Amino acid sequence: MAYKDLFGTKKTLDTAAGKVQYFDFTELEKQGLGAISKLPFSIKILLESVLRNAGTYGVSEEDVKNLACWKPEPGEITVPLKLARVVLQDFTGVPAVVDLAAMRSAMERFGKDPAKINPQVRSDLIIDHSVQIDFFGTSYALAANVDKEYERNTERYTLLKWGQTSLDGFHVVPPGQGIIHQVNLEYLGQVVMRQQANGETYAFPDSLVGTDSHTVMINGLGVLGWGVGGIEAEAVMLGQPYYMLAPKVVGFKLTGELPEGATATDLVLTITELLRKHGVVGKFVEFYGPGVSKLPLADRATIANMAPEYGATMGFFPVDEETLAYLRLTARPEELVDLVERYTKATGLFRTGDEETRYSEHVELDMSTVEPSLAGPKRPQDRVPMARVKESFKEHLTKPITERGFGLEPDELEKRVLVKRPNEEFELKHGSVVIAAITSCTN
Repeated sequence: MAYKDLFGTKKTLDTAAGKVQYFDFTELEKQGLGAISKLPFSIKILLESVLRNAGTYGVSEEDVKNLACWKPEPGEITVPLKLARVVLQDFTGVPAVVDLAAMRSAMERFGKDPAKINPQVRSDLIIDHSVQIDFFGTSYALAANVDKEYERNTERYTLLKWGQTSLDGFHVVPPGQGIIHQVNLEYLGQVVMRQQANGETYAFPDSLVGTDSHTVMINGLGVLGWGVGGIEAEAVMLGQPYYMLAPKVVGFKLTGELPEGATATDLVLTITELLRKHGVVGKFVEFYGPGVSKLPLADRATIANMAPEYGATMGFFPVDEETLAYLRLTARPEELVDLVERYTKATGLFRTGDEETRYSEHVELDMSTVEPSLAGPKRPQDRVPMARVKESFKEHLTKPITERGFGLEPDELEKRVLVKRPNEEFELKHGSVVIAAITSCTN
């Protein structure tokens, strides 16, 4: 690992953890390469990556110059990203470990050192998708389900244990610790990374790809990241750049604050409805405005998590005081919190509310207008005000399936099913609530 500082932007920053080196991309504006101070926060993070890696990993000086002059209509600018991390869940991550094991076997067959095959960036595999619920309603249910999981998937866990003990930079989070997005948000996400290079410690923004579409939940913490396929994730693990076209960035201005009785779920359903109408496929969405300061980080993460539903590559919240408070709340080391604050303020990545950012497109929402809502009956982007839920459900019962209805005939509307259980019996009809849950993925 060696950085080349082709543009002379390397600087030193004093932090509680000691001196760190960093590449100050704001210096590019002084060199006449673009209006860096007016770039969206998310584009600044992309720019830092190409600037830091210029001259290595297939990143050229031209790549830096092209991105530095990003415009609201960016055109066909290819960005070669060197990402900081990869997160994997067990279903899509296990094949990656198998491929690494196969590459080690091939190295051995060719008489080479198999230990040279390792992830080139930090890679974390969180086991959550395969866990099934066999036991419930008791104090020992969690432990019993985890034990059953180990019993069912012994071979898989043997492979993962090998991976953790044999592969440098590969880490496994065992079942029972939480879902991948929660673990990433509360534990793995650093906001600002540190890495040894050239005999010095360098600081740079945290960034990642993950093998799950809701990897974007981490955007609520000010971390750049989104979901990719398994092959793309493996390429990043092996040190290859992730190539993407410079995106348009939709500025979403939030004003006001949520009224009493409205929740983050109501807010995200409203935002999803607005962005689906606007059209944000293949674009970044970046939230700004006075309303952002009114949102706790948990609410920001909820909004960011729904990016696949509103169609964007990601929904990004820049680092601010709430981010620092959340890092402390989740017991991140004070040295890290200090580094995040000093680094983001030194590079203009800390949101103050005074920015004059240029966005490609604009959307605005006064959060005081948000009302309690439900989504459905079939798609999360179909928001229904609470007062209309009963009426809407009745309408959809007879609507054709091609119009997202259930296609029932009038004589089927009053059908009932008798359910018998020990010591009780009851009837179910269309609209009966049989499972009520708040899903952990979004909330």
